[in-house]
Amino acid sequence: MVTLNFPELFPAGRAVLEDGSNSLDAAALAQRVASLCAVLQARRRPQAPVAILADNSPEWLAADLATQQLGLTLVPLPLFFTPPQWAHVLKESGASAVLAPPGAPLAAFGFGDPLDCGGPLQLYQASQPASAPAPGATQKITFTSGTTAAPKGVCLSTDQQWQLARALQQGVAPLQLERHLCLLPFAVLLENIAGPYTAMLSGATTICPPLAEVGLAGASQFDPQRCLDAIARYQAHSVIVLPQMLQALLAALGPGDQRAASLRFIAVGGAKVPARLLAAARARGLPVFEGYGLSECCSVVALNLPGRERTGSVGQPLPHRPVRIAADGEIEVGGALAHYLGQPEAGAGGWLATGDLGHLDQDGYLYIDGRKKDILITGYGRNVSPEWPEAALLGSGLLAQALVVGDGQPWLAALLVPAAPSITLAQLQQAVDLANQELPDYAQVRRWTLVPPFTPANGQATANGRPRRAVIAQQHAALIASLYDHQEQPA
Repeated sequence: MVTLNFPELFPAGRAVLEDGSNSLDAAALAQRVASLCAVLQARRRPQAPVAILADNSPEWLAADLATQQLGLTLVPLPLFFTPPQWAHVLKESGASAVLAPPGAPLAAFGFGDPLDCGGPLQLYQASQPASAPAPGATQKITFTSGTTAAPKGVCLSTDQQWQLARALQQGVAPLQLERHLCLLPFAVLLENIAGPYTAMLSGATTICPPLAEVGLAGASQFDPQRCLDAIARYQAHSVIVLPQMLQALLAALGPGDQRAASLRFIAVGGAKVPARLLAAARARGLPVFEGYGLSECCSVVALNLPGRERTGSVGQPLPHRPVRIAADGEIEVGGALAHYLGQPEAGAGGWLATGDLGHLDQDGYLYIDGRKKDILITGYGRNVSPEWPEAALLGSGLLAQALVVGDGQPWLAALLVPAAPSITLAQLQQAVDLANQELPDYAQVRRWTLVPPFTPANGQATANGRPRRAVIAQQHAALIASLYDHQEQPA
């Protein structure tokens, strides 16, 4: 459990949370948390995990704090997940209730009989007891976007979350940040902890309007003009962005545009940030600082900070996160590690093999050199195993082979080999559209092109027909680059 002394954290008169229409000062937030605690205790199974399916708002964060006050497990449901993914998360987590707006489509998952929470969300209760075991002392289960259709749950304790927030608060303290604008969904751990929690410990106001107001829709639809307007309207001091968001914001800033002038700290992470992009942002006066993290480490592991930054690196590891490099170059992270749902808790002193390759310089700055495996990390920070959308594409019967690309890019694209010469381009587009219907937006294929077959003879396939991804990427480098010539999101 956690108890925050809001009057001590926040100067008199400063809002703790606001969304453009409403604001909560310290006393009002404490009262709202207490009201939600009463509702959570009045449900049929008051000790079972609680899920939340809602847009960013002060109520989302009040519910987060209420579950912490009660020692309950909270399960954030990303709005960009598909209904089958929601069903998977609800089943695996054992959630017995869901906080969601009135009219939320939860009946199909067995949730109804809503309780009035006295605010914008209702508490929908499960009609049947949860079949999954309660996850013990876990306070939050964050489900990653998943390298396959079934997301994996990462179990976090209250202490792990606030330990990170305290480390970040100490790092940014010299900037005297007073207004943090939330641009990412609270269901994403990076914003949830590095944003509001760090702002609360700093005595800063957390500004959390609906995501549409700051330009974000789904997992990867982003309107930089709306975002810049919101930054200017709220006079934000800090924001957290993903690489493609930074790229779009930079492109949208015209000569003399002062809409981002209030910003003192822009944290960028979720995927590798091109050095050229960071340099261009700095040249325009944007205070960008790259970081690195993983859900299994409760998000941020290393971060460049004002006065402690190094170009090309993701910064020094935070004080509570020891980092070492294995003999094969893989980055390993220590400290209090999270564990996957259904697996034993990580023991003290353990080390997490991250799957990333990197190195540390003589001053302890961490550099990311690449991925150890084939998992793609899009420019919006979503992890996708290419075999997942490839399987959906091949399921149409119209394709003999498909190879999905998009590491570090704003969307996924594909190299396609038709199953027969008679198949038309229109039929292939229909096959892509059909595959996309069963995929969440971050795993959908937005552009594609035709290529000759991948065969052992041309070195692009193994003897058993598996594509040699590195060889294909090299031999088709120009063709793949042409799929991303226009950086705006395709329709």
